[in-house]
Amino acid sequence: MDSPRVVAVCGSLRDGSYTRLGLEHALAAARAAGASTELLDLREYDLPVYDPDTETTADAERLMHEIREADAVLLGTPVYHGTFSAALKNALDYCGFDEFEDTTTGLLAVAGGGTFGPTLEHLRAVVRAVHGWTLPHQVGIRNASDQFDADGEFVDEALEERVRKLGRQAVEYAFIDPEPITEHTVQ
Repeated sequence: MDSPRVVAVCGSLRDGSYTRLGLEHALAAARAAGASTELLDLREYDLPVYDPDTETTADAERLMHEIREADAVLLGTPVYHGTFSAALKNALDYCGFDEFEDTTTGLLAVAGGGTFGPTLEHLRAVVRAVHGWTLPHQVGIRNASDQFDADGEFVDEALEERVRKLGRQAVEYAFIDPEPITEHTVQ
């Protein structure tokens, strides 16, 4: 089987983004597990607020293509008011079944404070709505500014392992067939 292509969409526009750092660690684990990887940094895309009555921009087409061609997608976001960022929401609004159907998707949420659960649930609902397959393993990073050292490395080994596991599972399950086995398929 070919090595999978894993892309990570960073929903943070901040220069010193902890979301980006977390995704970079997950992608490093995916590379170590044999995947080709790419970080899709939304700062590098000109994505106007999605309007279905307006022609899709070249950058939106490029983003959609990158996601569509991936075998697994990691979605990373800061937690803003209990949900995911507007930048990530806007990017996902450009996407649909063509980009996500039956695609393995991993979730990572980064909180400045202590709560990330609703954010992960909101992302899971979006992926489900476009028929993606979300990994059961998901990662939330609490108190993000305390979780990385000056070099961008994790200070908590257990948290680092959770993030790396997300990257490894994106590779391990990249080619999963999410269709359940039924009596009809067993014959």
